[in-house]
Amino acid sequence: MPIDIRKEHNKSLEEAQQIADNLAQDLADKFSIDYGWEGDTLVFRRMGVSGEIDVDEQVVHVKARLGFFLSYLEPAVEKEIHRYLDEHFV
Repeated sequence: MPIDIRKEHNKSLEEAQQIADNLAQDLADKFSIDYGWEGDTLVFRRMGVSGEIDVDEQVVHVKARLGFFLSYLEPAVEKEIHRYLDEHFV
């Protein structure tokens, strides 16, 4: 089951992108994920994990898919994403 989280925000596009970048760095540190920007979309991946964070002027949208062998991490990853978005996009 893929992770699909949307969070509305009132930040500028640049601020929202910086927060998304910080989230990706946090996930990279905790779950060994590589990431990079492709336009306004931050793409992340590692073996068994892929996803993206779409950022616009109103919404940040996190989509991720964990492979079978990493599916046990899904609750921890989803919880961390929610925590981070709630903390930084108030």
